[in-house]
Amino acid sequence: MFVNFSLSLAVILILILLFLANAVRILNEYERGVIFRLGRVIRAKGPGLIILIPILDRMRKVSLRTIAQEIPTQDVITRDNVSVKVSAVIYFHVIDPVKAVLTVENYLYATGQIAQTTLRTVCGHGELDTLLSEQDKINAHVQEIVDSHTDPWGIKVTLVELRQIDLPQEMQRAMARQAEAERDRRAKIIAAEGEFQAADRLAAAADIIEKKPVAVQLRYLQTLREIATERNSTTIFPVPIDLFRPFLRIAEIFEKKSENEKE
Repeated sequence: MFVNFSLSLAVILILILLFLANAVRILNEYERGVIFRLGRVIRAKGPGLIILIPILDRMRKVSLRTIAQEIPTQDVITRDNVSVKVSAVIYFHVIDPVKAVLTVENYLYATGQIAQTTLRTVCGHGELDTLLSEQDKINAHVQEIVDSHTDPWGIKVTLVELRQIDLPQEMQRAMARQAEAERDRRAKIIAAEGEFQAADRLAAAADIIEKKPVAVQLRYLQTLREIATERNSTTIFPVPIDLFRPFLRIAEIFEKKSENEKE
């Protein structure tokens, strides 16, 4: 009698353990469980301890963490007929576990595919210069389009970033020549602007010297001081032009007298 009671108790304990093993589920903080009872969705439960009815209930786990998925390199022909290779990274997470399970078979695969096609379309509608200089706008445009497609699936796209743009070698050399020509153009413009400013300053200095001839002598003395500080063996003594003016006048007088005598 006692043996039969012990066997019955052991069987009951085994059944209870099997029931608990099939009925009890523990979900982490970032997980939700979509419960199916007889094939129909009840609701999403979690996190924490979940009790299921064996045989009747079935649970599918869904992670709510942000997923970073790489968009493989896409061959794109831009509007100006330049062939480039573009790769990107998309960040998204599940906001409605029930929709993510019911409306799409594999939301990870589906989101990646729609991101690839959208990236090719958006990059193909723009020119190469736009693709290189306005990457933020392209990222926002791709994110907006992909998010509009994944919203019915319960997926929220938070960010799309272009990771790499590979250009053909011929285009890289052409862009290098263009950049070099642009730098040469800027250098010539800066040099011409400097010449213009120098000429303007020289004209202003000439006006000042014309009004005050003494300024020329001061400039001569300043130049002499600069030469002397360089330990140069050559010494220059500036001579005022006014000292020669009396001799020039005497020469003009003699020249007029000689002309009068010839006449």
